[in-house]
Amino acid sequence: MPDQSVPAPPKLSGVETLKQESRRLRGRLAEELAEGGIQVSEDAYNLLKFHGSYEQFDRDTATARKQRKLEKEYQFMVRVRMPGGMLTAEQYLALDRLADDRANGTLRITTRQGIQFHGILKGDLKPAIAAVNHTLLTTLCACGDVVRNLMTTSAPRRDAKHERLRADARMLSEALLPRSRAYHEIFLDEEPVGVEEDEPLYGPTYLPRKFKIGLAVPEDNSADVLTNDLGFVAVFEGDRLLGYNVAVGGGLGMTHNRPSTFPRMASPICFVGPDELLAITEAVIRLQRDHGDRGDRKRARLKYVVADRGLDWVAETLATYYGRPLAAPVPTAPLHIPELLGWHEQGDGLWWLGVPVPSGRIGDTETVRLRTALREAVRRFRIDPVMTPQQDVLLSNVRPEDREALDGLLAAHGVVPASALSTFSRFALACPALPTCGLALTEAERVREPIVSGIESILRRHGLQDERISLRITGCPNGCARSYAGDIGLVGRVPGHYAIYVGGDFDGHRLSFKLLERVPEARLPDAFAPVVDAFARERGQGEGFGDFCSRLGRDALLTLTAAAGFTG
Repeated sequence: MPDQSVPAPPKLSGVETLKQESRRLRGRLAEELAEGGIQVSEDAYNLLKFHGSYEQFDRDTATARKQRKLEKEYQFMVRVRMPGGMLTAEQYLALDRLADDRANGTLRITTRQGIQFHGILKGDLKPAIAAVNHTLLTTLCACGDVVRNLMTTSAPRRDAKHERLRADARMLSEALLPRSRAYHEIFLDEEPVGVEEDEPLYGPTYLPRKFKIGLAVPEDNSADVLTNDLGFVAVFEGDRLLGYNVAVGGGLGMTHNRPSTFPRMASPICFVGPDELLAITEAVIRLQRDHGDRGDRKRARLKYVVADRGLDWVAETLATYYGRPLAAPVPTAPLHIPELLGWHEQGDGLWWLGVPVPSGRIGDTETVRLRTALREAVRRFRIDPVMTPQQDVLLSNVRPEDREALDGLLAAHGVVPASALSTFSRFALACPALPTCGLALTEAERVREPIVSGIESILRRHGLQDERISLRITGCPNGCARSYAGDIGLVGRVPGHYAIYVGGDFDGHRLSFKLLERVPEARLPDAFAPVVDAFARERGQGEGFGDFCSRLGRDALLTLTAAAGFTG
């Protein structure tokens, strides 16, 4: 009889088996893309993520088409990997053309500083990805169980701190790509190598789940560094980089009604020197590769390794992968999120203009021709755009003599400047949600404007519309718009209803907590009114909205909302 004292190895998830048998992410992708039709198999769906694409369908039309016995309108999202959100003028113009040639006529800035395209048909998928590569960018590892797009400060300041952060983000992004040539064979017609490549970092089944990295300095935490699996906070002495404080185990996805899943902020674990960034990164990745849960994808992120095993175990184990003892983190100033919109000097005689992009959607409407304006601005003034984690765009390298003309061009196309928006409106995020995301339980991007307007009306009663209060809206609990960090999070619960989270902080130190469970969209302002009233009356000197909510705590806040008919 088998030894009953030895536990059986955990059963692998189906995706793990698929990765193992995929021939280093090849599967039958090339054959399926060549077979025609409008969709791909489930195996191809899962492998496509590693190559930067998700299969989706139009959820607005799905029910009506099903009633008419028609197929869903399948389409593909393609995401561009661009560390730090940086683009040249030529790259941006090429991506703008791609939006018309292969996609739905819009570009969407992600909360990880990337750009993604929606509405790409199956027959256009391969040429769309090839077109991205012709710009010297890539879609490889923009999705999938690998290191995703590297985030860092988007401010195009020309000083030693910002230059080093940008350079390190680019270095890590390149170094952490897989060795497999599957992507190049499938989408760029590279001649097959005929053998399976070694993956010395990722291994044959890559990571248990997606892995996110962010780099910041204390004075610019626009990357929300502690929400990443692996966060680096640079420590400078003047212009000299002393090294990085390293934090592990952040991540914001969870599942409703499953307490074993939860958001988590990364925990500081060590300090490394300026030339040890790649070594410690690879050590953390190997730790997650070997110890992450490969049986339950809902608990496969690094944060659960940290939560389950404890920070002491993680530190001890990480030191073995790193090959030397870990040095303790060093003291730094508190994190801060700066204002990047509007006009700013770069430090080299040139300027940047931060342009607000609601929900990150670069498109044209009857009243605001934002996409046309950005295209003409980039073409005319040879501007290099930078995408921000706030889903806005910074138009960098503007000559002083072009400032007035650029302002005029944007105004002529109806583009609303940052100066015309309240602070509350400027710091509101929303994920795409419906109709493209298959995980969305309700709307986010398409209801951002009325939700912002409704809550802003409550703030205006007290003159608080220009307080630094962040709002993040997601259509499901996966947190793509970082809805569990910041001051206010609205998380899709069921169609037309949201859970309300409060008590985080604007600058990214603390998670929020759930205040109310299912609030109808139309009643969101009513739910916030008593809390805002109390904030206006009782806040401490300089106290932020999230800090106020955290100080009062959930029970006291529920007492306030109960008077308006909201009881949790």
